[in-house]
Amino acid sequence: MKITIISVGKLKEKYLKQGIAEYVKRLGAYTNMELIEVADEKAPENMSEADQEEVKNKEGKKILSKISPDSYIISLEIMGQMVTSEKFAEKIDQLMIHGKSKIVFVIGGSLGLSDEVKERSDYALSFSKMTLPHQLMRLVLVEQVYRAFRIMRGEPYHK
Repeated sequence: MKITIISVGKLKEKYLKQGIAEYVKRLGAYTNMELIEVADEKAPENMSEADQEEVKNKEGKKILSKISPDSYIISLEIMGQMVTSEKFAEKIDQLMIHGKSKIVFVIGGSLGLSDEVKERSDYALSFSKMTLPHQLMRLVLVEQVYRAFRIMRGEPYHK
């Protein structure tokens, strides 16, 4: 199994890089993980709605160019399905059982995901109704993927 996380923007914060690197290292015992960053577009705060859509569409095209046709796509969206860590583990386990060997998680930029990316997505996942920084979501996601593998294997992990 290969898990890929595609995210918009370059991760700059050292503490986030260190946390992500630690979980990626731990995940090496369970799966092959790849992290892909695509460049974000300039998005000043006073943009019109049309300009915001254009930014999301440009970022979306970059995201979609990194996805192979046989990948199962899980997009992170505020309006996505909220699940427990156990249900998340069950979802990944079921995907593996049904022969999905490439799972791609997609984290959009500061404006979210384009409609085209949402339409390509096989499953929309939400970690919270709150808006979280997309940079921080990488760390949260990698930790939850690690937790999912521990749960699937019946290995201890703090709750």
